[in-house]
Amino acid sequence: MFRLALRFGWIRRILLALFFVAVALYFIVPLAATIQFSLQAKRGELGFTAYANVLQAPEFADSFSLSLRTALLTIVVSSLLIVPTAYWVQLKIPRARSLIEFFTLLPFVIPAVVLVFGLIRAYNGTGLTDSSNGIYTIMVGAYVTLSFPYVYRSVDNGLQSIKVRTLTEAAQSLGAGWFTILFRVIFPNVFVSIINGAFITFAIVMGEFTIASLLSQPTFGPYLYQLNSAKVYEPSALSILSLGLTWLCIALIQMIGRRSGQARTTAF
Repeated sequence: MFRLALRFGWIRRILLALFFVAVALYFIVPLAATIQFSLQAKRGELGFTAYANVLQAPEFADSFSLSLRTALLTIVVSSLLIVPTAYWVQLKIPRARSLIEFFTLLPFVIPAVVLVFGLIRAYNGTGLTDSSNGIYTIMVGAYVTLSFPYVYRSVDNGLQSIKVRTLTEAAQSLGAGWFTILFRVIFPNVFVSIINGAFITFAIVMGEFTIASLLSQPTFGPYLYQLNSAKVYEPSALSILSLGLTWLCIALIQMIGRRSGQARTTAF
């Protein structure tokens, strides 16, 4: 019996290893093919001509910087909305937690096209639709809405892992007000959870096309689509560059989260 279990254990490990290899190949092979295609801008030789063309285009830097600023602004705004809400729900009205979770999951059900047309319809005739800054504000609001499912669940799990009521009562006993409790006690303790939700939010905003296109905003997604319809090798090079830059930005965000976590651990 022991030999049979051992044999099946080896079979399970081999199947698991094959599964991971298949998943890795599923992602690596298309990426390698894209890299190879992007290096074939000059016939008969491999080179970085397509990458040079992309980097020299002023639209690349403008669109990527705009999407980067939008992603960071979305993360900040969603954190300022979600953290106090999740904290107050867990501290004062825990029965409303399921209702809040339902509302934060609505972006999974409502398509982006319906969301953006609903926002335009709701704010039509106001100052938001009369200027480019107002349209940009609507776009950021739409992205904040899309980030709710990821940021809320991450922050909610982080709040459940700490003793919210105990920390609040301890801070109140020392004379701290609600503003101090929120920004000097709660935010630092869920900062890593905020970073975890920020990863997905950042990736979504950087590659989003539908909302930015319908609002006529020159972000990175519409620029990539326009380049794909006009060029041959440059879109592949741009995809690799955007993937590398996005990974770099996420790595920087993760590094900030780790240093913050280490600093809090050292302080305690």
